[in-house]
Amino acid sequence: MRGIDLRRFDFDFDLTWSAFFLDPDGRVLGRFGGRDAASPDTYLTLNGLKHAMAAHLEGWAFAPKGDPPVKQTADGIDRPEDYPSAKRLKANGCIHCHQVREFQQDLQYERGTWRREMLWVYPLPESLGFRIDPEKQDRVATIQPASPAARAGLTEGSLLREVHGRRIISFADVQYALHCAPSEGRIPIRWFDGQRERQAELELTPGWRETDISWRASMWNVEPAACVYGEDLDVDEKQKLGLKPSRLAFYQGSFVPPTAAKAGIRAGDIIIGADGRDLEMNMLQFNVWVRLNYRVGDTITYDILRDGKPHKIPMKLPRKSY
Repeated sequence: MRGIDLRRFDFDFDLTWSAFFLDPDGRVLGRFGGRDAASPDTYLTLNGLKHAMAAHLEGWAFAPKGDPPVKQTADGIDRPEDYPSAKRLKANGCIHCHQVREFQQDLQYERGTWRREMLWVYPLPESLGFRIDPEKQDRVATIQPASPAARAGLTEGSLLREVHGRRIISFADVQYALHCAPSEGRIPIRWFDGQRERQAELELTPGWRETDISWRASMWNVEPAACVYGEDLDVDEKQKLGLKPSRLAFYQGSFVPPTAAKAGIRAGDIIIGADGRDLEMNMLQFNVWVRLNYRVGDTITYDILRDGKPHKIPMKLPRKSY
């Protein structure tokens, strides 16, 4: 990402792969990529990519112009290497995509502007009740009954034209449109139902942006640091310990962060909960849960198993370490 103009290439920096369609003037016509929590590959289909490429080529003469150049990014920094956090890297060292998101978070912490709502970037259309067909990504695959999409009149098989004023060709286009949408209110949506062009408004219900962000690399950058992580136990291992298959249970890894080590946590300890809560999630989701429910300086008591015996280990949650 070193040298990339962030005013033009604005995308989900936690992705493993992303593509842009540009016009001859370098304006962004559309995007391809995006993912859900289940897999990075759900929407990275060859058929989906071919469909998006063909749609842009076929509609070139009639397509609206691409995104206008952004004069300034939200935080006023245009290139990844200009963020203060980037200065800690080796000179001319590689800047990974997810690090840009982390640099932005660091600057928000420094400026005192960071809020938890900022975690919910690039929300999923499922949050509003519709799912995109991975093979033809302007097509609605399913509609959830009684959802905002259903109330708007969207139906299975509908071909999306625009969401929140942005042309839709791919799943990434939908996500970007939703990313740019407000946190509440209504946004316009336009589609073809097989017989005629239709338009309506999607209601943005409370919490609509919230999704499982445990897959995001930038999640580890969020404060407070949980200081515990490792490999989840499999179903057989949980059964031997008398734990439900869905119960949180993971081995603390061989490296124990200093804060956790000082509190008394050891490599190989099995973390099964916190503050007496029987949590049903995996290790990554637990790290998100801690960050969402606690603040820096709070004391959390980890429930662990060591040599088959239960222990409770309190620890004051620290700021993340660089």
